[in-house]
Amino acid sequence: MTQAGQRQVPVPDGLDGERLDSALARMFGLSRARAAELIAAGAVLTGGSPAAKSDRVAAGDWLEVTLPAPVTAVPRAEPGLIVVHEDADILVVDKPPGVAAHPTPGWTGPTVLQGLLAAGHTLATSGAAERQGIVHRLDANTSGLMVLAKSEPAYSALKRAFREREVEKRYHALVQGHPDPFRGTVDAPIGRHPSGDGRFAVIAGGRPSVTHYDTLEAFRAASLVEVILETGRTHQIRVHMTAIRHPCAGDRLYGADPVLAARLGLTRQWLHAVRLGFAHPADGRQVEFTSAYSADLASALELLTAES
Repeated sequence: MTQAGQRQVPVPDGLDGERLDSALARMFGLSRARAAELIAAGAVLTGGSPAAKSDRVAAGDWLEVTLPAPVTAVPRAEPGLIVVHEDADILVVDKPPGVAAHPTPGWTGPTVLQGLLAAGHTLATSGAAERQGIVHRLDANTSGLMVLAKSEPAYSALKRAFREREVEKRYHALVQGHPDPFRGTVDAPIGRHPSGDGRFAVIAGGRPSVTHYDTLEAFRAASLVEVILETGRTHQIRVHMTAIRHPCAGDRLYGADPVLAARLGLTRQWLHAVRLGFAHPADGRQVEFTSAYSADLASALELLTAES
């Protein structure tokens, strides 16, 4: 396990010419994403100056790396976490709102990982320790389906499937107003918001992001849409819906109307992962799982229906 603190290490011959984020991940046993986070935070210096993740390293270069204390997943039972399916390779859960996928330095609430470990489930150990078995994530206040890997081969296969866009991720979202056109695609790059306040935004130079949506039902003040993701960026649906001026109802972080949220009894964004389909990593058979709306989302729809 990587220890916290400041480390000064030379780049080994076998990593000559590698991108810095890739080299750092291999040298310290980190995930590539975690290595990129450290670089972005200015925790990696080359020649005494902050480095960029796209920098190339040369054998014999000295890196100065400040490693934070690892976040330990302390097993703790989480109410409302439902195991939809489990076999020797995968575990599918129906995640309630208010539960993050895994521990992070900025999150002190419950997590899927803690809940599963507390219940005695075993998960793959590939990747960072605080992301044991995690192959994709849902926002803490987004409910619905997540799949986790139990075996190491399943972890590799599922990570590849998500990376190659072979997983069907279908969501339902209640958005403000009425999208025009009712069916469309948002193809716009996403990156961190310039404000640095934890939001993301459509920005030049962001990561390619593609969201398909289709209106299922139009109410007086909002629309229920089905969303299919080609990519899986942080806050992607929330950012893209906001970009076309139809934020998810209740999503205060992205400028949703607080009056509408209060009227519908929403304390979080109306967003639910309703269906998840993929090739089973053990034998390649197609599997599909579905999830019903949680109580708060169903109640909001009932109120809108009554008003129409």
